[in-house]
Amino acid sequence: MFEGLDFELQKGELVAIMGASGVGKTTFLNLLGALDKPTEGTILLDGEDIHAKEEKEKARLRNTNIGFVFQFYHLLPEFTTLENVLLPLLIRGMDKHEGKKKAFAVLKEVLLEDKIDQKPSLLSGGEQQRVAIARALVNEPKLLLADEPTGNLDWKSGQAIMRLIQEIHQKKDLSSIIVTHNEKIAQFCQKVYIMDAGKLKLFHFS
Repeated sequence: MFEGLDFELQKGELVAIMGASGVGKTTFLNLLGALDKPTEGTILLDGEDIHAKEEKEKARLRNTNIGFVFQFYHLLPEFTTLENVLLPLLIRGMDKHEGKKKAFAVLKEVLLEDKIDQKPSLLSGGEQQRVAIARALVNEPKLLLADEPTGNLDWKSGQAIMRLIQEIHQKKDLSSIIVTHNEKIAQFCQKVYIMDAGKLKLFHFS
């Protein structure tokens, strides 16, 4: 799918990747996030080849260094808001009491401290995405990967989510990549790339 693709994300950059459906945007994010393995080539995170690592080490890397936000939230329906955000901390091995305090603090950052006992089904789409963002950030990752984070939301809610991502990106000094098909959403980012025929080209708004 990709041939001769070179891409570099500088520390602190907020970058959008646009392109038609099926060009490989999600696959690209999955490769960067160590969810998929490239057949050839190298992907470096802080100078380390992430795919040269053993599976257990890659899983640890994903849990601690990379935050994922998806279009469809992927929250566990039987868990409360707090429990959904707590889960990555428990996987990491953090004490449950400490983890709850940290999960609550992150939910407060996304303005959901009054929803900690709610199940996902009782939340709006925008609120569910805020929970998903809190879950992605709770382990203090260096890299945030968001695949169509506003794709399931109306324009007003989508704008609010992008403003939140923008704010958190700056506050936490993240390096972030947002995949979107929406040009207005892409304009929240510092750089925009268009993916086409397995290549990435820098795009400038007229």
